[in-house]
Amino acid sequence: MATISLPDPMKGWIEAQIRQGDYASTSDYVRDLVRRDRERRAQTELTLEDLRRIVDEARAGEPSRRKVPEILARARKHAQSDQPLNE
Repeated sequence: MATISLPDPMKGWIEAQIRQGDYASTSDYVRDLVRRDRERRAQTELTLEDLRRIVDEARAGEPSRRKVPEILARARKHAQSDQPLNE
């Protein structure tokens, strides 16, 4: 069994979650955090290798012909959707 040290505000937060009935114990809370982190990481589509490849491709390519407002509008639209950003 591992021992984890937390600052008092974090301990208080966990204890409040337990009092509310969201978790049975501190261990239950930590297990849930680990489980959620694993799921989040498993769903992440881009790996570090993917990011390096994208950067390398961008460096080798031509500058974009798009204007900044167009790029920002597209980024905002993408941020509000669940769809992958395709060129």
